Amino acid sequence: MARAAVLGRLTWRPAELVSVRAETSAARTLVFDVPEWPGHVAGQHVDLRLTAEDGYTAQRSYSLASAAGGRVELTVQRVDGGEVSGYLADVMAPGDRCEVRGPVGGYFTWDPEDPSPVLLVAGGSGLVPLMSMVRTRAEAGSRVPFRLIYSVRTPADVLFADELRRRVREDKGLDIEYAFTRAAPGGARRPPGRIDAALLGAAGWPAEFAPTCYVCGPTGFVEAVADLLVGAGHAAERVRTERFG
Repeated sequence: MARAAVLGRLTWRPAELVSVRAETSAARTLVFDVPEWPGHVAGQHVDLRLTAEDGYTAQRSYSLASAAGGRVELTVQRVDGGEVSGYLADVMAPGDRCEVRGPVGGYFTWDPEDPSPVLLVAGGSGLVPLMSMVRTRAEAGSRVPFRLIYSVRTPADVLFADELRRRVREDKGLDIEYAFTRAAPGGARRPPGRIDAALLGAAGWPAEFAPTCYVCGPTGFVEAVADLLVGAGHAAERVRTERFG
């Protein structure tokens, strides 16, 4: 049975885009219908494959944005010069087809049954798998305390902006702190700048609380944040990382 489950996750499945919604000027969420999709847990990703009429194929990995379960939602941010991200973010329309394989990943995941406090640290589009965790927490009715620190260039670049504002109001035990690196909104509590030890100490959890820490973003960002967390006393095995670029 276990072997069959693994083989199922490694099978390419046809997927049809059924709806899209804009998140920012450079990113949008794509919702796919994937027959016989086995479901996923928060934090997993999929491989997506596009095939052109001449047979040329391109494959990339994208984190699942949707809450754990059977809905396949990918939030894709356009990358300059990226042939796949550009197509997904600007061109692909409902009714278009591709293939997906997965879900993939077992380390960078969150289980609603885990009572440990959670620290989420996102850089740019690294918010996507962490948003899956936030949404899974809400759907499960969990009250596990979550703290999210989100590093993003400007307010216009914030993914899921309206939903995040709503969740701060409605999801008890969820706190969000922003680190705007290029331009902060009026009235911001801190000037533009990168995440540093002071911010992690003020908006994160003390190491003695033994939180599970999830850090996702560009490679340099992830390495810097992970080093800061370990330097602050967090056990390395409780700092889980996912990086891109």
